[in-house]
Amino acid sequence: MSLRVVFMGTPDFSVPTLMEIVGQGWEVVACYSQPPRKAGRGMELKKSPVHEAAESLGIPVYTPKSLRSAEEQEVFRSHNADIAVVVAYGLILPNEVIEAPTHGCLNGHASLLPRWRGAAPINRAIMAGDKETGIQVMRVEEGLDTGAICLSESVTICADMTAGELHDRLSSLGGDLMVRALSALSRGGLSETPQSEQGVTYAAKIKKEETRINWSLPAQEVHNHIRGLSPFPGAWCEITFGSKPERVKVLRSSLVKGEGPTGTVLQAEGSDLIIACSQGAVKLTQVQRAGKRAVNSEEFLRGASLKQGQAVS
Repeated sequence: MSLRVVFMGTPDFSVPTLMEIVGQGWEVVACYSQPPRKAGRGMELKKSPVHEAAESLGIPVYTPKSLRSAEEQEVFRSHNADIAVVVAYGLILPNEVIEAPTHGCLNGHASLLPRWRGAAPINRAIMAGDKETGIQVMRVEEGLDTGAICLSESVTICADMTAGELHDRLSSLGGDLMVRALSALSRGGLSETPQSEQGVTYAAKIKKEETRINWSLPAQEVHNHIRGLSPFPGAWCEITFGSKPERVKVLRSSLVKGEGPTGTVLQAEGSDLIIACSQGAVKLTQVQRAGKRAVNSEEFLRGASLKQGQAVS
C-alpha cells in the first residue's frame, strides 16, 4: 500500500529521516517546519535545516507559528495524508492534527522511553551518566512522549562520547527505523507496545545557568556534564589570563588520576591540562576561548600561561 506522508521536523537531527523516507520512495506531500528565525551577525532570517532540505527536494513547506487555529488545521487536513512523521518538530500537536491523517502520527524520539521524555533526551542521558540509550518510533498522542512504542534500536553510550557524536548516531539510525515503520504500516503489520509506567524521567531543556562547570562535583559527574553539553550549548568555566578572567568552553575531556584543591590546575604542560575535582580530576582535551576556534589542549596551552595551583572557576 502506498502512503501519503506529511513530514514534520525542524533541526539537523530530523533531516536524515526526511531524506531516507524520500530515498525509499515514499510520497512526501508536505513538510512542516518551524518558521525561519533571525540568526548570524546580520540577524537575517534563516530557514531551518528541514525547511532547506525539503525545498531542495521540491516538497511544499509550511511554517505556521501554531497549529491550534481552525484555519491551519483545515490546511493540514487538506493534504489528505495517510500518516504524519514527526521528528523534533518543536511544536505541540493538537488532537485535531494528530487525528487528521488516516493512520495518525508517528514520532521519532531519541531515547528509550519512558526514560527521558521531553526536549533534550540526548544531553540528559549523557549528563546522567547513562550507559545506554536509543532511538524509537512511537505513536503520537496528546501526552508528552507517552505514546505506544512501535520500533526501538538501542545504542551504547561510550565513556567519552559527546552529545554531538550521539546525536549523529541516533539521527542516522532514526531514518532507517522510521522507513522500517512505514513499511510495516503499509503492510498492516506495525505492532504497538504501551510504555511502562515505571522509570519515567523528563529531559528538560538545557538552561543557561546549568552550563557552568561545577568543579566541586566528583570527576565523573564533571566529565559527564562536559560531554553532555558538547558541542552545544557547551559547558564552560572561567580562567584568568594575566589579570582578566575569561570564559572558556570545554568541549572534550577525559578522566585522569589526580588530587588537589577543588577547581585548581594540577598540571598545565604539553598536552596535559588537568583540573582537580572534589574526587579525582579531569583532563581538558579540547577547549574554546571566547570568539576563537576550538583547539586541543596543547595548542591552547601554547597561547595561555597557566600555572599549577591556579584556580579555575
